[in-house]
Amino acid sequence: MHNYILVRGAKEHNLKNLDIDIPKNSLVVITGVSGSGKSSLAFDTIYAEGQRRYVESLSSYARQFLEMHGKPDVESIDGLSPAIAIDQKAASKNPRSTVATATEIYDYLRVLFARIGVPYSPATGLPIKKQSATQMVDALMRLPKGSNVILLAPVVRGQKGEHKKDLLQYRRLGYEKLKLDGKYYDFDELPHIDKNKKHDIELVVDRIKIEGDSRDRLVDGVESVLKISKGQLYAEVQHTKSDKVEIIIFSEKFSCPVSGFSLPEIEPRIFSFNSPYGACSMCNGFGKIMSFDEKLVIPKPTLSLVEGAIAPWQKKNSRYSNAQDKFYESLIDALSKHYDFNPEIPFESLPTDIQKVILYGSGEEIIKFSYQDGYRMSTVSKAYKGAIPLLEEKAQKTESSYMIEELSKYQVQVNCRECSGYRVKKDSLCVKINNKHIGEVSELTIDQAHEWFKKLNKELDSMQVKISKLILKEIERRLKFLINVGLDYLTLNRPSSTLSGGESQRIRLASQIGSSLTGVLYVLDEPSIGLHQADNDKLIDSLKELRDLGNSVLVVEHDEDTMRQADYLIDIGRYAGVNGGEIMAQGTPEEVAKNPESLTGKYLSGEYFIPVPKERRGYNKNKVIHIKNVTTNNLKNVDVDIPIGNFVAVTGVSGSGKSSLVLQTLYGVVMKKLHHSNIECGEYSEIRGLENIDKVIEIDQQPIGRTPRSNPATYTGVFSPIRDWFAGLKESKLRGYLPGRFSFNVKGGRCEVCEGDGLLKIEMHFLPDVYVKCEECDGKRYNKETLQIKYNDKTISDVLEMTVDEGLKFFENLPLINEKLRALHEVGLGYISIGQSATTLSGGEAQRIKLAKELSKKSTGRTLYILDEPTTGLHSHDIQNLLKVLHELVNMGNTIVVIEHNLDVIKTADYIIDIGPHGGEKGGEVVAKGTPEEVAKSKGSLTGKYLADKLR
Repeated sequence: MHNYILVRGAKEHNLKNLDIDIPKNSLVVITGVSGSGKSSLAFDTIYAEGQRRYVESLSSYARQFLEMHGKPDVESIDGLSPAIAIDQKAASKNPRSTVATATEIYDYLRVLFARIGVPYSPATGLPIKKQSATQMVDALMRLPKGSNVILLAPVVRGQKGEHKKDLLQYRRLGYEKLKLDGKYYDFDELPHIDKNKKHDIELVVDRIKIEGDSRDRLVDGVESVLKISKGQLYAEVQHTKSDKVEIIIFSEKFSCPVSGFSLPEIEPRIFSFNSPYGACSMCNGFGKIMSFDEKLVIPKPTLSLVEGAIAPWQKKNSRYSNAQDKFYESLIDALSKHYDFNPEIPFESLPTDIQKVILYGSGEEIIKFSYQDGYRMSTVSKAYKGAIPLLEEKAQKTESSYMIEELSKYQVQVNCRECSGYRVKKDSLCVKINNKHIGEVSELTIDQAHEWFKKLNKELDSMQVKISKLILKEIERRLKFLINVGLDYLTLNRPSSTLSGGESQRIRLASQIGSSLTGVLYVLDEPSIGLHQADNDKLIDSLKELRDLGNSVLVVEHDEDTMRQADYLIDIGRYAGVNGGEIMAQGTPEEVAKNPESLTGKYLSGEYFIPVPKERRGYNKNKVIHIKNVTTNNLKNVDVDIPIGNFVAVTGVSGSGKSSLVLQTLYGVVMKKLHHSNIECGEYSEIRGLENIDKVIEIDQQPIGRTPRSNPATYTGVFSPIRDWFAGLKESKLRGYLPGRFSFNVKGGRCEVCEGDGLLKIEMHFLPDVYVKCEECDGKRYNKETLQIKYNDKTISDVLEMTVDEGLKFFENLPLINEKLRALHEVGLGYISIGQSATTLSGGEAQRIKLAKELSKKSTGRTLYILDEPTTGLHSHDIQNLLKVLHELVNMGNTIVVIEHNLDVIKTADYIIDIGPHGGEKGGEVVAKGTPEEVAKSKGSLTGKYLADKLR
């Protein structure tokens, strides 16, 4: 019994009273078509119950701070271990979170720099050392016997003024001599001190000859100096055997005696960009600031200044802007007269120096200009600040949210000027290890950082090795795990918000392997997402490592390699939604492959498969989108052709540059050129062939909504004709009901007790929030009057609870509604409810709902569709259905570009662009291009190597 997790009577969501025994300390894969109930069993039943039991073992005080899971709909689960879920939805959107902070590497880095880092003076570039009074005395006592030492207390360093008050005070204390600007004087013979010049003044505290009995006198002298100068000592040494005079500078603090630069106590917190002690004050530790961009301020340089080349100065139709418009007109007039240029010629035709003056100001040069001030003309003569500095001034002073939003249209994110994007204070960046500060170490990729730390181990002295031994061990372990899960191309300072779901999941997987826990149940959601076949083996080895530590690993997965390597395979199905929720087969992968009931088994055995197209669509070489010299992120001057009217797959290992090419550059450029979007786009030199398309549509995996009110009906637009239909019924017209009556988002027809949610949330403090069905409407969302309106004996609430397939039959005679529901059915979502909450949909389901929305629109046959890994969350059977829809779109003349790792999709493409050969700096080149058969023959292509096997 202890070797199994025994689940009895699982009925969560669509599960049909499941009983199953899952072997512990094994790698168990749960598979099945999308929506069959895999996540309902793994996450919503087993993980939720494991987590709930653990949290309930804590005190009621602790429980109120933790996420609570409600009790799943299951009769009993025995043999359950503490559970940890590693899903894809937890990628942090916090701009402060980075790869290094998420893996705790940055925490160890901060301690490392605080304990063995050496501060360097920004002025001299020399190390700054902190010494105690005893260490200073010891250093002076080591001088040759007979050496004469003058102990000097620096009281003024590079400051203007006569300093009379301070000097009088020192004279009263009994000091007789001082050193002014390098020369010795008695206080009585002091020359006039020019208050307009900078001076250096040191007090002579004592003169000592170094002998065996000098120590006590040295101690008194050194302590007196440190008291007067606040921690600094200059020792002027005249050696016995020569006339050479040497000045030795000591500091009790981390301060540079030459420039006066000083550091506070070196503690880990001064390296933290999340702490006020360490964060750069200009960017508050974000590393980026908003800055006005020339290209956005002057979006159309073909216009003249008079025509409104400077976009923020263009005329606005408002009473307030009238005076401002006149002011800008006078300003342009004054500038054109002063610098003698024609303001009516295109801005780009103006001389470069004039363009610079217009944008950044006249410096100290005075310009005379007149402007209307109310009812009178005013004339002023002053330096002109420049269009961009004037905008910056406006942005700093305004408190209007409207104005902030308006000005943001002309701004882009750039590296902070103060910290150069390193996020921490300049002072903290003066602390270095092996000539690198913490910001430079954070810029390294995981691969480079691993090499750097390996070298560092050999270059530290014995004291540093003792101090840093444990820290370096922890950092190296974490880096090794990240390399093992195929993330060697990520930089340590990469923001977590820019990671894909698969990348963020693997980062947390690496952290869990690093914790070396045993006896834990790990539940993972498709960890192979975003992974090239070449990296898959590393991932599977990591999962086996977790298992071998003595843990149970439960993986929801569609990847064939992972299924074949599993100790135990569970297939749920047969189909999705109401047609799923049953165990179709379980056992070893071989046993499942032989089971005639299992859909997965038929694909594993080769009985079912996705066929290779009999012929590829050719393309006209004159009908391509050609994008030239792309250098976005790691791309190395890439030239790419996208054949029009083709299914194009962009492939390559993780981090090779696929997203940089397709999402950041291609999509960004087309959005700007065709739709005049303000979207940021990558770097390129030229794009041709956009006349072949009329619009671009990106279909990603972001949720279709973040609240339970969002649902497929509202997102696809099918809810509007449904409401119109109900409003058009005879009973509705008699009562005067309009379409708004059938909306659960506005007052009128909805139930006001639950405000159209159908559920009431009851907060339970240290217990999980309880959602109960609204008694007033019985969970129907609408009030009694609205629910009296029926069509074919069904209310609007009944329609929302129907599955898409049921809705197709119900509305078969209503083309407007039927077409939109058919599009959902065609992308394999016939099992979801029409009104299903958006928060319960997976990333793959959300993406297919977006695809269905586009499918239901009238196609022009000239659209460019861009999809990012559309096979996420899809079983081979679902992929077959999806490919039918995508190829149908291409047959209509459209062009589809997919970023994809799934070989079944890649092999059906007409044209492949393979980027690599590896990730990060080692990627960014086009390794192979052409038909799948051509890429399979390419020796340099990793994708080609795996594709060749599939094509056979």
